Amino acid sequence: MFEKLEIVRMAQALAAHSGTRQSVVARNIANADTPGYHAQDLPEFRAVYRSDSPSSMKSTRPGHLSPRETGAEMAPRIVNGAAAPNGNTVSLEGEMVKAAEIRQGHDMALSVYRASSDILRAALGRSR
Repeated sequence: MFEKLEIVRMAQALAAHSGTRQSVVARNIANADTPGYHAQDLPEFRAVYRSDSPSSMKSTRPGHLSPRETGAEMAPRIVNGAAAPNGNTVSLEGEMVKAAEIRQGHDMALSVYRASSDILRAALGRSR
């Protein structure tokens, strides 16, 4: 029942994006001392969600529609940054800031889902 509501679908997608991005940030932090390791990140949720939207047009074969930007995928990609003398581009301070942003996004997704659930319960005349 909840899956049919766009706001709930968006909240679920935001929570999934936050979880995936958090694992990428954790991998960056774990490899902060690995020589030659390049920091990775996911595209913003806005770009990923827009590309996966059910209302967006989908091509049925190559060349059917104009090609999309490849940046809207949920695959980690290398982030440009200043390299340390050993070639590592991970900034622990930057990764901690990203982790805080990710937590805020995940908390927002949970709040939206919880509020939607409460509204539907109230509309059905049920309480917690």
